[in-house]
Amino acid sequence: MDHPKHIGDLGSETKDTLLVFPTAFPIKAMGRMKATETDAANQNFAQTVLEIVQKHAPDFDATTMELRPSKNGNFISVTTTINATSKLQLDDLYRELSSHPAVLMAL
Repeated sequence: MDHPKHIGDLGSETKDTLLVFPTAFPIKAMGRMKATETDAANQNFAQTVLEIVQKHAPDFDATTMELRPSKNGNFISVTTTINATSKLQLDDLYRELSSHPAVLMAL
């Protein structure tokens, strides 16, 4: 007798991702800016994010990276758009970014 599938039983092609690879995929990492931090400190945060991104997406063009301070200057965001080739690549990249102490959030 056939039993109905539960959501967790769906095939991997439907539960893993709705993305079609390769695809351009934006990733944003946010860190804290302190009043005492200099532009060099902000560049260090950007460099940290860049190194992690390039580890997982070696073809990433660093000249396309965008840095943006928050409205009140308390936070900084770094946006990178990579050529994502798989869900595993994205998962590994998000895992490493999220675990870095300087990264408050990765989206």
